[in-house]
Amino acid sequence: QVQLVESGGGLVQPGGSLRLSCAASGIVFSFNAMGWYRQAPGKERELVAAISSGGTTKYADFVKGRFTISRDNVKKMVYLQMNSLKPEDTAVYYCNKVLFYSGSYHPSNYWGQGTRVTVSS
Repeated sequence: QVQLVESGGGLVQPGGSLRLSCAASGIVFSFNAMGWYRQAPGKERELVAAISSGGTTKYADFVKGRFTISRDNVKKMVYLQMNSLKPEDTAVYYCNKVLFYSGSYHPSNYWGQGTRVTVSS
Protein backbone atom coordinates (compact mmCIF):
# COMPACT_ATOMS: atom_id res chain seq x y z
CA GLN A 1 0.00 0.00 0.00
CA VAL A 2 1.42 3.33 -1.08
CA GLN A 3 1.68 5.92 1.67
CA LEU A 4 2.91 9.47 1.33
CA VAL A 5 3.11 11.54 4.49
CA GLU A 6 3.95 15.22 4.22
CA SER A 7 5.07 17.43 7.07
CA GLY A 8 6.80 20.72 7.81
CA GLY A 9 4.18 23.25 6.81
CA GLY A 10 3.13 26.18 8.90
CA LEU A 11 2.72 29.93 9.08
CA VAL A 12 5.67 32.01 7.92
CA GLN A 13 6.20 35.66 7.14
CA PRO A 14 6.96 36.83 3.61
CA GLY A 15 10.64 36.35 2.89
CA GLY A 16 10.87 33.47 5.33
CA SER A 17 11.78 29.82 4.80
CA LEU A 18 10.29 26.41 5.41
CA ARG A 19 11.47 22.90 4.74
CA LEU A 20 8.85 20.34 3.80
CA SER A 21 9.40 16.62 4.18
CA CYS A 22 7.67 13.64 2.64
CA ALA A 23 8.00 10.08 3.87
CA ALA A 24 7.18 7.47 1.25
CA SER A 25 6.38 3.81 1.76
CA GLY A 26 4.89 1.04 -0.33
CA ILE A 27 6.97 1.94 -3.39
CA VAL A 28 10.45 1.10 -4.60
CA PHE A 29 11.51 4.61 -3.72
CA SER A 30 14.91 4.72 -5.39
CA PHE A 31 13.38 3.73 -8.75
CA ASN A 32 10.75 6.47 -8.75
CA ALA A 33 10.82 10.09 -9.69
CA MET A 34 9.15 12.20 -7.02
CA GLY A 35 7.41 15.52 -7.15
CA TRP A 36 5.96 18.25 -4.99
CA TYR A 37 2.61 19.74 -5.93
CA ARG A 38 0.56 22.49 -4.40
CA GLN A 39 -3.05 23.55 -4.42
CA ALA A 40 -4.07 27.05 -3.45
CA PRO A 41 -7.66 27.87 -2.49
CA GLY A 42 -9.85 27.96 -5.55
CA LYS A 43 -7.08 26.82 -7.85
CA GLU A 44 -6.06 23.58 -9.46
CA ARG A 45 -3.22 21.48 -8.17
CA GLU A 46 0.06 22.34 -9.86
CA LEU A 47 3.53 20.86 -10.05
CA VAL A 48 6.10 22.77 -8.05
CA ALA A 49 9.22 20.65 -8.47
CA ALA A 50 10.26 17.15 -9.45
CA ILE A 51 13.35 15.04 -8.98
CA SER A 52 14.23 11.98 -11.00
CA SER A 53 15.52 8.73 -9.54
CA GLY A 54 18.99 9.90 -10.56
CA GLY A 55 18.64 13.31 -8.93
CA THR A 56 17.85 15.49 -11.94
CA THR A 57 15.58 18.31 -10.88
CA LYS A 58 12.90 20.36 -12.57
CA TYR A 59 11.15 23.44 -11.23
CA ALA A 60 8.11 25.44 -12.11
CA ASP A 61 9.07 28.91 -13.26
CA PHE A 62 7.33 30.52 -10.29
CA VAL A 63 9.71 28.85 -7.78
CA LYS A 64 12.99 28.76 -9.71
CA GLY A 65 15.82 30.15 -7.61
CA ARG A 66 13.76 30.02 -4.42
CA PHE A 67 12.86 26.35 -3.88
CA THR A 68 15.09 23.28 -3.86
CA ILE A 69 13.90 19.70 -4.10
CA SER A 70 16.08 16.87 -2.81
CA ARG A 71 15.76 13.23 -1.89
CA ASP A 72 17.29 10.65 0.42
CA ASN A 73 16.89 7.19 -1.07
CA VAL A 74 18.08 5.44 2.10
CA LYS A 75 15.48 7.16 4.27
CA LYS A 76 12.86 7.14 1.48
CA MET A 77 12.32 10.85 1.96
CA VAL A 78 11.86 13.76 -0.39
CA TYR A 79 12.29 17.35 0.73
CA LEU A 80 11.35 20.80 -0.46
CA GLN A 81 13.42 23.69 0.86
CA MET A 82 11.44 26.87 0.34
CA ASN A 83 13.18 30.23 0.66
CA SER A 84 12.07 33.79 -0.02
CA LEU A 85 8.47 32.77 0.45
CA LYS A 86 5.73 34.97 -0.95
CA PRO A 87 2.05 35.24 -0.03
CA GLU A 88 1.20 33.61 -3.36
CA ASP A 89 3.04 30.47 -2.19
CA THR A 90 0.22 29.90 0.28
CA ALA A 91 -1.24 26.47 -0.49
CA VAL A 92 -1.48 22.88 0.62
CA TYR A 93 1.65 21.07 -0.54
CA TYR A 94 1.63 17.42 -1.54
CA CYS A 95 4.29 14.99 -2.61
CA ASN A 96 3.71 12.16 -5.05
CA LYS A 97 5.59 9.77 -7.22
CA VAL A 98 5.63 10.97 -10.80
CA LEU A 99 6.10 9.58 -14.26
CA PHE A 100 7.67 11.52 -17.10
CA TYR A 101 5.97 11.11 -20.45
CA SER A 102 4.67 13.28 -23.26
CA GLY A 103 7.16 15.94 -22.23
CA SER A 104 6.02 16.46 -18.68
CA TYR A 105 5.67 14.89 -15.26
CA HIS A 106 2.41 13.24 -14.26
CA PRO A 107 1.41 12.24 -10.73
CA SER A 108 0.18 8.87 -9.59
CA ASN A 109 -3.27 8.50 -8.08
CA TYR A 110 -1.84 8.22 -4.58
CA TRP A 111 -2.07 11.44 -2.61
CA GLY A 112 -1.21 12.08 1.00
CA GLN A 113 -3.01 14.50 3.27
CA GLY A 114 -0.69 17.35 2.34
CA THR A 115 0.85 19.98 4.55
CA ARG A 116 -0.47 23.53 4.69
CA VAL A 117 1.83 26.47 4.08
CA THR A 118 0.59 29.95 4.87
CA VAL A 119 2.73 32.96 4.00
CA SER A 120 1.39 36.04 5.70
CA SER A 121 2.51 38.93 7.83
